[in-house]
Order: sequence, then C-alpha cells, then structure tokens
Amino acid sequence: MSRRSGILEFAVLGLLREAPMHGYELRKRLNTSLGVFRAFSYGSLYPCLKSLVANGWLIEEPGSSPEDARAASLAGRRAKIVYRLTAEGKEHFEELLAHTGPDAWEDEHFAARFAFFGQTSRDVRMRVLEGRRSRLEERLEKMRASLTRTRERLDDYTLELQRHGMESVEREVRWLNELIESERAGRDKRPGPDQ
Repeated sequence: MSRRSGILEFAVLGLLREAPMHGYELRKRLNTSLGVFRAFSYGSLYPCLKSLVANGWLIEEPGSSPEDARAASLAGRRAKIVYRLTAEGKEHFEELLAHTGPDAWEDEHFAARFAFFGQTSRDVRMRVLEGRRSRLEERLEKMRASLTRTRERLDDYTLELQRHGMESVEREVRWLNELIESERAGRDKRPGPDQ
C-alpha cells in the first residue's frame, strides 16, 4: 500500500467512525475538513472504499433517505451507497491511531493525524508532536547548513525563497512547542480519550 493510500484509509476510517456517509459526503469532508486531500479524486476514494469493504472494515448499505431513492429511480440510476464502519474497522482504526512511527509525523500524514487528535490518547499525541518537532528541527538544520554553503551563489529571489521556507519551518516548530507545552500541562481545549 502506498503512503498516500495509507493515509487516505486512515482518514476514511476516522470520518466513518463519526458517522456513516456515502462517497460524495466522504470526499467533501476529506477536502474541506482535512485539507490535505484537496488534490484527490473519486478515482482514489472508491478503490480505497472497495478495499476497506473487502477487508471487512466497512460495509455498504443502500442510502436510507427517501429522497435519495426517489431521485435515483427517476434518474434511472441506483441509490447512493452508504458506508458504515464495522466493529473490525473500528478496531483497525484504533490500532492506526495508536501508531507513532516516523510516518505519523511526516508532511503527508501529520495533518490527517492531527485532525483526529481529539480521538487519540495523550501519550500518543505527545509522541507524534515530539516526533514532528524533531523532524522539523532536523530539516531546519539542513536548510541552514545548505544556505550557509550556497548563499554567495544564489540570487536575491532564491535567497528570499530560502528565507521564507526557513521561517515557515521555524513558525511550525514554535507552534509545536506550544502544543507540547499545553499537552504537558494538561490544558487541553477539549477532553479526549484516556485523559
């Protein structure tokens, strides 16, 4: 499974943990709520849903709304399929939530993981936040070293772009420091599991 499909699986399971949805609703929530999936298509979502059904983590049910059934029959198409998380799917999502390895703090995965922090235990949140901060601090050091070596060979605009990139990483590190401090002090905005 690719990294992108793995995080898509995680996000779909997480959203369906909140409530059953049909594909269009899922895509809309992935794009609006989780932002990291803005450039993603139905061509990615439906194979993911089929795979999750095949694994027994989701079930497909006919849409329950009378309007859906009536609109589908009038248009000559089948009713919308609603996807519901199974008990095995919920258990699998819990396992994914508990994972704190390096992919949990990588760029592609971190935003989706963070979106489900309200459902994640404090110790897992701390490990993910600290891992993300560590990864960004490493990136910042490499950026500074690279800039030191190449500064005299770069034009003003490239230097400005480099500076902007460093400032973005520094800003995220400050934000992570604040989140970590808040977690350590137990000043969560909303209580989550295992608190």
